[in-house]
Amino acid sequence: MNDSGPIITALSALAQPHRLAAFRALVAAGPKGLAAGEIAVLLSVPASSLSFHLAQLERAGLIQPTRAGRSIIYTADFAAMTGLVRYLTENCCGGADCAPAEAERPTERNAA
Repeated sequence: MNDSGPIITALSALAQPHRLAAFRALVAAGPKGLAAGEIAVLLSVPASSLSFHLAQLERAGLIQPTRAGRSIIYTADFAAMTGLVRYLTENCCGGADCAPAEAERPTERNAA
């Protein structure tokens, strides 16, 4: 993921509460994935709304649908997620740890 276009698309897709929750649920489900109906129940989102959100995640390359009979099983694309995290680490943090070291963080006592 060297071109920033796909990165922006992926981050934009994740920058919405229902899509982020769906993606997190799919990551937690692992390679077996979840049926669209299961995701709708987990998130308490109407199926019509969920299909819109899943389409956005699919367009961003973050999830993969697979037809299983009458159901569509969605899985997180772990390679895409790894690429996104790698891009952010390499290009936003210069490959270094993004968080300041514990000693460098202001404490409540000396922050005031």
